[in-house]
Amino acid sequence: MARTKTAFKPTLSDRVFDIGNFTFMTLVMIVTLYPFLNVLAISLNDSVDTVRGGIYLWPREFTLENYVQIFKYDGLITGAKITILRTLAGTFLGLLSGTMLGYVLSRVDFQGRKFMSTFLALTMYFSGGMIPVFILIRDLNMMNSFLVYIIPGMVSAFNVFVIRSFIDSLPYSLQESAKLDGANDFTIYYKIILPLCKPVLATIALFLAVGQWNSWFDTYLYNGNAPHLTTLQFELMKVLQSTQGQTSGMMTGQNMAEIVKQVSPESIKMAITIVVTVPILLVYPFLQRYFVKGMTLGAVKS
Repeated sequence: MARTKTAFKPTLSDRVFDIGNFTFMTLVMIVTLYPFLNVLAISLNDSVDTVRGGIYLWPREFTLENYVQIFKYDGLITGAKITILRTLAGTFLGLLSGTMLGYVLSRVDFQGRKFMSTFLALTMYFSGGMIPVFILIRDLNMMNSFLVYIIPGMVSAFNVFVIRSFIDSLPYSLQESAKLDGANDFTIYYKIILPLCKPVLATIALFLAVGQWNSWFDTYLYNGNAPHLTTLQFELMKVLQSTQGQTSGMMTGQNMAEIVKQVSPESIKMAITIVVTVPILLVYPFLQRYFVKGMTLGAVKS
């Protein structure tokens, strides 16, 4: 005899919970989206009208002049190219070094595991400071070099520990089975460990990419005299400071005084915020699906 499906009838408490949950999530969404929409509205509003205030969710006098004035600066294109290049290279090499070191530290048969873990942990609490690091970079001949964007931050102790903890949670029987089939350490790392580490790799990749994209202080310290190695954040920082009248002779190749006359500092700040935020927002959806992907389920399927 076939079973008849009984329709689920929500109770009063279920409806109250659903309404409360919907209301709470709606408030969270509003609180989360409002600052970004406000910044976008101000950046698209006429700069003279922005001084009056009262801009909330949409521009009162729509214009693209704020963005036009920013992108008139010649160094912005070079900075964008270098920033994209350092973000791609820094993220890839940071993931490569982090996963390789994390895999080695996860091996119970590695004799230097405890020493290396302690050594890395100490770097999270103690630092030589800015001056010793500057002297080190100078003595390594990395001043006015693209390598200064990649090598100093290629290994992060925090990222290594996160990756090692993730690998430790994987069934060790997978590695043992691969060894019985004749796989060496590199084969296990490339074909067994990395495919199962997609969730943590996506998370670390996002951390590295955001850090590289937002970095500008290393450009100021080490490549300030190399216009061909400038970065997007550094150039936007100079544009912002010029609009605020703090650095009158800092800009070269562009008369920023004319830009200041046409746009207000508030409009420039908001337009800069959108310019530096949107690229990361476009990358995030491609990594989101890996955050919720089960590692054990992936191991069984493979």
